[in-house]
Amino acid sequence: GDCFPCPSEGCPMMGHYADRFQGKLKRVNQKYFLNTAADEPFATWRQKVFIKLSGVKKTRGDINLVFHDTQGNTKEYEVANGDLSQDEVYTKYLDVEINPKKTTKIEFLWNKAIFSLLWARLGAETVNIIHGEDGHR
Repeated sequence: GDCFPCPSEGCPMMGHYADRFQGKLKRVNQKYFLNTAADEPFATWRQKVFIKLSGVKKTRGDINLVFHDTQGNTKEYEVANGDLSQDEVYTKYLDVEINPKKTTKIEFLWNKAIFSLLWARLGAETVNIIHGEDGHR
């Protein structure tokens, strides 16, 4: 997450357009890392997620977000699991396979642990997502 979001001149690119980022290429023996998706076209979009919970004070379970796109594709990502508290803001970097420009909705899911209180209710007070490509929310 140290390079998130992209600098004002844009995210460095590999391949054909790498020469547009001369300033990033001055060091010798640099290591580069690239996260890819499991399926074609293998692209992912880095997004930073902030979730503030509402409902019960503390419970156990996990929080997932499901991204939906214009073509009916969905991908689910875990944001937090274990002990959950409404006093915390859960933050996570996700490499999402759904293009932010084609995202139609993002679904909030809470799965409670089997031994959690049966009557417990939990929701999202706020869900903020920052897209790494251009810093937009």
